[in-house]
Amino acid sequence: MDWALKRKMKERRDKERGFFSFPAGTRMRVALAYPNSYFVGMSNLGLHIIYELLNKRDDVACERFFLPDRKDISRHESTKTPLMSVESQTPLCEFEVIAFAISFEMDYFNVLKILELGRVPWRAEERQKTGPVLVAGGPCPTFNPEPLSSIFDAFVIGEGEAIVPQLMDIIGKSRLECWPRQELMEALAQVPGVYVPQLYQHTYNPEGRLVSIAPLGNAPARISRQWVKNLDEYPAHTVVLTDDTEFNFYLIETARGCGRQCRFCMAGYCFRRPRNRSLAVIEQEVREALPYQKKIGLMGAAISDYPEIDELCKKILGTGLSMSVASFRADSVTEELVKSLAESGLKTITIAPEAGSTRMRTIINKGIEEHHVFETMHLGIRAGIRNFKLYIMIGLPREEEEDIDAIIDMAKRLEADMLAMGCRGTLTLSINPFVPKPFTPFQWESMAQKKYLETAIGRIKKALGKHRRILVHMESIKEANIQAILARGDRHIGEALIRAAHQGGSKMFRRAMKECALSEEEYLYHEREETECLPWSILDQGVSTSFLSQEREKAFQLEKTVACFEGCHRCGVC
Repeated sequence: MDWALKRKMKERRDKERGFFSFPAGTRMRVALAYPNSYFVGMSNLGLHIIYELLNKRDDVACERFFLPDRKDISRHESTKTPLMSVESQTPLCEFEVIAFAISFEMDYFNVLKILELGRVPWRAEERQKTGPVLVAGGPCPTFNPEPLSSIFDAFVIGEGEAIVPQLMDIIGKSRLECWPRQELMEALAQVPGVYVPQLYQHTYNPEGRLVSIAPLGNAPARISRQWVKNLDEYPAHTVVLTDDTEFNFYLIETARGCGRQCRFCMAGYCFRRPRNRSLAVIEQEVREALPYQKKIGLMGAAISDYPEIDELCKKILGTGLSMSVASFRADSVTEELVKSLAESGLKTITIAPEAGSTRMRTIINKGIEEHHVFETMHLGIRAGIRNFKLYIMIGLPREEEEDIDAIIDMAKRLEADMLAMGCRGTLTLSINPFVPKPFTPFQWESMAQKKYLETAIGRIKKALGKHRRILVHMESIKEANIQAILARGDRHIGEALIRAAHQGGSKMFRRAMKECALSEEEYLYHEREETECLPWSILDQGVSTSFLSQEREKAFQLEKTVACFEGCHRCGVC
């Protein structure tokens, strides 16, 4: 045991406010793990929501785990000290249930590292007789859990508040009555929104492509995503406060879901329907945040879409607190919102047109036109904000050379407008390769070839290289390819994931795929047929496949789709 590591964890906990602590042995021990650093994980509102949900039960003691930094990982390994919880510094392997909140595909490798450091076997089959029950939830498992199916016993498909209580009831009952593991798995499979992968048979053809998914025994034929109908019943805010976090805010969720119909956006299709919290509930949460005197961080798919955003801004600033937002849309941003952000010290406005040309924005159904981008920038400059950031994707379906030129042209004209208004700040282009995601109209598309992406970004950088106020940042193409494989992969990918973890992590993933006789090109560049059995076909997000197919066709016919509206029944969710 490395006592310095244990002392460091205890000191971290002692700097927090709001953590839960229970006497040992009185409750079922549940570990809640975030597969990244404490600094990143403590800014994840979903982690706070589940942590409070579990600890408010009278039969659970939930404690948090995070990935240590590189230096501490080496110390854990060299001293053979198991990974410990923040609350009581208890080793991970001593917990009866381990629940992971997973938001990003690249964190899959961190999942395995946390289990390794915590002395928990990676494979579910190795924990059949003894060992903790592993459960995963969050956006990634909700959309496609299959690459992790050999690791986890069960997945939460949807929003935790609607699933976790019944799931924990079943686990608690099995604990009291000493059920065999198989009986527990069969019982969990009957909980709406819980997917138990070992109860489903996946069949592949000689070419290695998935052809069918069949339930075994009494497992349900499909697993329906569960979601909260009335957000006011589940206030969502920061529970544990710490200064050691990426966003040092008191987080409050204003809304959930998005009905804007952006055709590339997985969250937009899987978190439907759009739901707003009432202003009264949010105001109460702001009042509860007052004693902590932290900046309020408003969370939601698009804060500017909140129907009472101007009134909310006035309420927050009226308390003497400052504010920040997770995101907003250029076509719904208001002068009041921008002024409030400027008063709160915002230095950079981020806008997400995603594409430079009208044609490309129509294909992806972004809904933002060029004049919205310019108007938002003008609002920012008039409010005293000097720096601007654009989120842009390249490699989108049906993208052409002219669409790349349109990105360059828009950036140059935005810079010229900034200078004309006396703004001497920076314009940053954050450029990411498009990754086709499950349950979107583009789920059948392929990734753009690496050579095309390299040429496109090279073209942008060369054209803008002499513009000193324009900065161009590009996500790693190699990492985007790994993300695409993990996002749309099948059960075969799980073996490569484990092999890569044995060999050192994500940098070894391509090599591990080759060793597993898996074709990177097949997963990245195979355009899938709409009749094909997809790894996530067992899941029902509420959005019909026919609607996704229609949206794909509309994209290529350059047809727009209006946002969700009351009484709409197009996609199937409502």
